[in-house]
Amino acid sequence: MILAIDIGNTNISAGCSNGRDIEFSEQISTNHKATSLEYAVLLKSILELHKVQNISGAVISSVVPTLTETISRAVEKIALVTPLIVDSEIINLKTLEPSANIGSDLLASACALIKEYPLPAVVIDMGTATTFAVVNSDREFIGGMIMPGLKNSLDSLIQNTSLPKIRLETPERLIGRNTSECMKSGVIYGNASCIDGMIDRIELETGRRITAVATGNLSEFIVPYCRHQILIDNELVLKGLVIIYNDNKKILP
Repeated sequence: MILAIDIGNTNISAGCSNGRDIEFSEQISTNHKATSLEYAVLLKSILELHKVQNISGAVISSVVPTLTETISRAVEKIALVTPLIVDSEIINLKTLEPSANIGSDLLASACALIKEYPLPAVVIDMGTATTFAVVNSDREFIGGMIMPGLKNSLDSLIQNTSLPKIRLETPERLIGRNTSECMKSGVIYGNASCIDGMIDRIELETGRRITAVATGNLSEFIVPYCRHQILIDNELVLKGLVIIYNDNKKILP
């Protein structure tokens, strides 16, 4: 089994692959203060829960540099393998611009997009931030967009106004009849409309119809309210990491 880990600002996704398919995936909360031993215990629990007894390799992507080494050591403790740390230099992905400052999770998603979906395509990752990664019909990553995530937007709205705290729930109607309903509708339909608008603009700029694929914690919550057809693949980043691992495992000690 190959252990794939994506370290995000809010959550860490971990899953195992047989080298082709993702057998399972789980999420744990990102804890910036946790030690490598604490993460080792959490990861070991996930593997035991899914009855995984042998890890032959591991791969990690991270947008939290301070945790990369910590979780790498945790993997070494439980699996006795040196994980491949993904960065733009080892990813076999054509780009129109140098990719040194592009998040490895974004590039991993693009790698999976190329292998699994019709091109051109965009992957929309709905997490702490909402990111868009666009791949053209020549299998090139041509760039993307980054905007505040849904929860961050909602938190900012509440913290910077006198509006009440609300639960993130499905609105009963578009036109709210009280403050709480108005906030829920604005957050959900507003984000859905923004995503639809971004897809429209991508298609306008590229001159092509595109395949849209959503991933991330909030994708299943927002996509039903979008007018574009958007596929949901919450294991897209992990799939991309496995592809990158298979392409680069020869460089590991």
